[in-house]
This record gives sequence, C-alpha cells and structure tokens, in this order.
Amino acid sequence: MGAKSIAVLTSGGDAPGMNAAVRAVVRSALSFDMKVYGVMRGYNGLLNGDVKEMSMRSVSDIMQHGGTALFTARSPEFNTAEGVKKAADKCRAMGIEGVVVIGGDGSFRGARDLCGEGISCIGVPGTIDNDIACTDYTIGYDTALNTAMEMIDRIRDTTESHDRCSVVEVMGRRCGDIALHTSIAVGAMATLVPEVPYDFQRDIVDRMKLAQSTGKRHYIIVVAEGVGHTQDLAEKIQEATGIETRATILGHVQRGGSPTLRDRVVASRMGYHAVELLYNGASNRVVALKGETIVDYDITEALDMPRVFDENLYRISARLSI
Repeated sequence: MGAKSIAVLTSGGDAPGMNAAVRAVVRSALSFDMKVYGVMRGYNGLLNGDVKEMSMRSVSDIMQHGGTALFTARSPEFNTAEGVKKAADKCRAMGIEGVVVIGGDGSFRGARDLCGEGISCIGVPGTIDNDIACTDYTIGYDTALNTAMEMIDRIRDTTESHDRCSVVEVMGRRCGDIALHTSIAVGAMATLVPEVPYDFQRDIVDRMKLAQSTGKRHYIIVVAEGVGHTQDLAEKIQEATGIETRATILGHVQRGGSPTLRDRVVASRMGYHAVELLYNGASNRVVALKGETIVDYDITEALDMPRVFDENLYRISARLSI
C-alpha cells in the first residue's frame, strides 16, 4: 500500500488549469481515504511549514479561475542540498509521505531531489510553454494559445486599418510552440522561433515584398520570446521596407484568464493519475499525455528526453502565410 497522507503544491510560473489539477488531487486523495494538505507558495511552503489540511470544500469554485489558489514562488533555499533535506524533514514531521508537484522542469528536478530524501513525489506538467519533452501537452498551453490568438486578432484590426506591419512577441523562451500555433491561427506572414534560425532579408523583407505584389497591405509577424529584440526588429523592418511597423509584447496576459475546457479536463485527469500513483506506492514519476492517453515516466528519464519541434508544421505555416 502506498501513501496515506499526501500534499500538493504548485511551483514555478503559474499556468491556467493549475487550480483544476489541485482540485483533482485533493478530491481524488479524499476519495481514497487519504489525508491531503495544500502547500502554499511552492517549495517555500514546505520549508516554512506553510501547509494546511484540505477538505472537499477547500477546492470548491477554484477550477474556473486562472493562476493558482495555492500561490507559487521561486525558492533559492530549496535549490541547496540543505534546503531539500529541511523540506523532507518538515514533511516527515507533518506525516506527509508523498507530494504532488505541479510545475515545469525546474519543479520536477526539485521533486526528484525530494525523492532522494525519502519523500515520494509525482510531477504534473503545468506550464504554458508546452516545453516538457515527455508529454504532448502541458496544463495551461491551450488557454495561453487562445489568449494570444484573441489579442493578435485585436491587433490585426488596427494593423489593417493603417496598412501597418505588427511584430507581436508571444511567450516561449526556449520553445516556439505558442508562436507557431498562434501564427497559423491568426494567418501571420512570418513566424520566428528559437528552434529555427532565420534570415532577415529572405524570411521577412522578401516575403513582405512578395505579399505586396499579390495585393497585401498589412502584415503580422509573430516572434517567440526566446528570439528576442522585438522592438529592434520592428525598427529594422520599417527601415528596410518603408512600411510603418509597430512592436507589441503580449507578456504575462498569456498566463492569466479562465482556463479552457481542454486545460480543465487534462488537468483533472493528470491530477487524478498522480494521486492514484501515490496510492499504489509509486514515486519519482512524471504524469504525461501521449495522444489522448495519460501515462507516466521516471522523472530522470523524463528530464533527459529531447524536446522535438514540429518542423513539418513550421513548413506548413510558411506555405500558408503569404
């Protein structure tokens, strides 16, 4: 038999759908007759003992809200061996045998370290960037995509009215998935992502001239955050083409908002699976979505997997975008 008393925390950047995952963890644990605790502000909460026992009603009416009801924070202290040992000792003192960690790669490394100190941990992927290699989908991604699409649709209205070019930066420091999928959805003329080097003349200026020759008079260029220099790029485009060009950085608006149905359902499935693993005695696992099936991997195996960028979809985007 596995853990009889567990905790749940959210760590790293917040993502819409985290609350649905927390709700699923709490209610699944209670349905298995397990005690369940909510840890406030990520690993900091474990270190400081900022933990509260949860009931069915503790997670009422949180699923439809963005962010995380447990809050989140970075924890430099937990990144030390002493900090991990202190957190494990706190867990033992409170009778916590397992922890569900909802977050990204950094959060999973922390979970693996905590496992090394004898506390069973299960990771649940929650990050808008969709940048965790072991899973096809991360909680928050769909909501972020829809938010970015809606914002760019609004930007397009004014871009079209003034015959402008708009360079729009979306989130994605190491991963271009938000940029690529949003770009297709809004009919952007060009997409710049960290995974694919670009040539300014060939991929932007020449494409704009080709589009002009077909009668196009306004342009949207979507840039992933990891490519950077968005304002400089806009100025360079205006100088090279003579077309008025504006830069917009969408920023943290992409993190917020009510999660979509997909994020709520996937988060609920993942949260349930995480509790089931702990109930059955598993540890050091990451929950993942493959196709439409919930699976799980060893944390170290998951962290070592190379992330694969969809180059075929990128080529399709380029062909559709003139």
